[in-house]
Amino acid sequence: MSQTIATPPTVRLGTDYIGKPTSRFEGKAKVTGAAKYAAEYNVPDQWYGYVVSSPITKGKITRINSAPVLAIPGVKHIFSHENVPSLALFDRSYKDDVAPGGSPFRPLHEPEIRFNMQPVALVVAETFELARYAASILHIEYEQEAHNTDLETKRSEGFPAPKGKDGFVPPPKPKGDAEGAFSKAPHKHEGEYIHLTQHHNPMEMYATTVEWLGEGKHLKIYDKTQGAMNVQQYICKIFGLSKDEARVISKYTGGAFGSGLRPQYQAFLAVLAALELKHSVRVSLTRQQMFSFGHRPHTLQTVKLATDDHGHLQSLQHKALAETSQFENFTETVVNWSGILYESPNWKFDYELARLDVFSPLDMRAPGAATGSFAIECAMDEMAYKAGVDPLEFRLLNYTETDPTEKKPFSSKRLRDCYHEGAARFGWDQRRPEPRSMRDGDLLVGYGMATGCWDASMQKTAAKASLTTDGHLTVSSASNDIGTGTYTVMTQVAAQTLGLPLENVTSVLGDTTLPLSPVQGGSWTAASVGSAIQATCQALGEKLLKLAQQLDNSPLKGLAFEDVQFADDHIRANEDITKSVPIKDVLAASGEAKVEAESGAQPNPINQLKYSMHSHNAVFVEVKVDEDLGTVHVTRVVNAVAAGRILNPKTARSQVLGGTVWGISMALMEETHIDNTYGRYMNHNLAEYHIPVNADIHTIDVVFVEEEDDIINPLGVKGVGEVGMLGVAAAVANAVYHATGKRVRDLPLTIDKLL
Repeated sequence: MSQTIATPPTVRLGTDYIGKPTSRFEGKAKVTGAAKYAAEYNVPDQWYGYVVSSPITKGKITRINSAPVLAIPGVKHIFSHENVPSLALFDRSYKDDVAPGGSPFRPLHEPEIRFNMQPVALVVAETFELARYAASILHIEYEQEAHNTDLETKRSEGFPAPKGKDGFVPPPKPKGDAEGAFSKAPHKHEGEYIHLTQHHNPMEMYATTVEWLGEGKHLKIYDKTQGAMNVQQYICKIFGLSKDEARVISKYTGGAFGSGLRPQYQAFLAVLAALELKHSVRVSLTRQQMFSFGHRPHTLQTVKLATDDHGHLQSLQHKALAETSQFENFTETVVNWSGILYESPNWKFDYELARLDVFSPLDMRAPGAATGSFAIECAMDEMAYKAGVDPLEFRLLNYTETDPTEKKPFSSKRLRDCYHEGAARFGWDQRRPEPRSMRDGDLLVGYGMATGCWDASMQKTAAKASLTTDGHLTVSSASNDIGTGTYTVMTQVAAQTLGLPLENVTSVLGDTTLPLSPVQGGSWTAASVGSAIQATCQALGEKLLKLAQQLDNSPLKGLAFEDVQFADDHIRANEDITKSVPIKDVLAASGEAKVEAESGAQPNPINQLKYSMHSHNAVFVEVKVDEDLGTVHVTRVVNAVAAGRILNPKTARSQVLGGTVWGISMALMEETHIDNTYGRYMNHNLAEYHIPVNADIHTIDVVFVEEEDDIINPLGVKGVGEVGMLGVAAAVANAVYHATGKRVRDLPLTIDKLL
């Protein structure tokens, strides 16, 4: 695997750490087991909770026979709808930070069953094994009702997604006469693109350890989450606690991919048990129970394209129907990406929801875009063939320099360079255009390509910096590190801003006692936390300069902050670097034990109004298909990404590698099968929910295209966590068509669909 690294833009402050490939500072702790996850905090004398899941999909509980289970020595309590309402203040009006519209699910608050594997009871016992056994023999009787979990039956029952959900951008209004232009065009294509439900399946399963501190209601809550502060807000609101009474800690997260954006029900159950029993309690979910909340929704998409004789789009239509639950309106931005990427004088976009008896879907890596990009990018490939134009050239013919949907210029867009650099690295010019025209012995060879686009945003974030007399800097923010390298990037930004060695900087994350930070998601963390760290270290630098100027015969007297630089453990004058003061001397002379600053960063609202801000990528894929067996091997991928300034090419490359692997997985393997007769996911385990292993992944070449953007945020960062996945599934499907001549429009692309 190889990479191309863009040269970072010049930064005024600091030693040059940003833009350098730096290994993770928490790496050793993770590989040696020193890094603790939510279910690994063994607090003194803790008890264990085991969740009982509903075997039915819709209906109500008519009877719970708790007495025999409670009689077992060591079983402490059974929580159910019969005793929970008096313990928690959970009302239907409360929403967590990332909740969709509607009424959130309330665990154990009512006898009604709304989805299969709904938590219906929590058994608490002295040991995990005892809790699990007791839960297995708890007898619950149900009254079943008819349910519907089949999106195919809802094709005519879709309703427009309600406006007002945070993060949901309604489709652009129609432009021109899309249907009329389609009917008159010389070249046209119409196709339906489908993927079933998909589940996140991170390695670390959801767990919450609540330590009862024995002082009133004070709790220390170790939770698996992507947002410690979001969980704290949720817990405080539901149980009427103050922030001091509910400290949430999440130092490490073993994968989440969006499943940890919302507080999951094990957190509610663990806190509930700890408060009622006045005892430390841990609740862990099983792998099967990981399929009981949140998923990428089953979605049906129709794309209609038409071009003139030269290959210019004349009509662009994209429609999607996605599932949601009976109690919330989960929405994704699915169809809009088509209008952002390609120019057409006539377009029409529609996005609808259909209610099913399932738990609410949940954001899953590149939510909406992974779904939408698969459809539009496969359709663009099909349209290119019908128009007689090379798929890469077809995208360049319909390239747009501005965002047509918002009629705004992009803050930056180097997608054209992604096309050219990616194609050159891949060898796209060696592609023979006819399907089934390339072979490697007995294998059919196919080349395919596709494009991705993702929002580049930042959130309001705060940070703190503290410098001690020994020259050691500690920077902190409540943000989580979900495996993306946030600890490392924070350290790099802080070290560069104050000119300190990397080994003299420590980053602290994942604790609600730290400064305000949003959930980690959306590819905004590096931009948000990084900008907050930079601003905070600059504020600390201003304090240091003032202290330095108070020294006798200070060479820095009279200089403004803009006139100095921080580098090599010194504060130096820009015009004459021999005029400098060691930072350690400043603190020693001041008599202060430490110097601290707290500040933050937030997006510029004027720039948000004036510009469209996105990252882009172009993906090129080679597949080899066994003509007799139908097996597909993705043998080469080139993923060229333009994502602004790359703070750490090593961790950024890892993000793109992970996204690329997931795109291959989406294309060839991932689907959650539901038996609609029972409303139950049938392959709710890692034996039958297929994801790639090492043998499935071959050469992946990551190319970072140089891109400067001084509009988007102070660091010029766009984020790479989501965009690296986009376009991959479509490029695989397009390559399979080129290899075999068979077009598959429903994912995953399995052997039976090719034979």
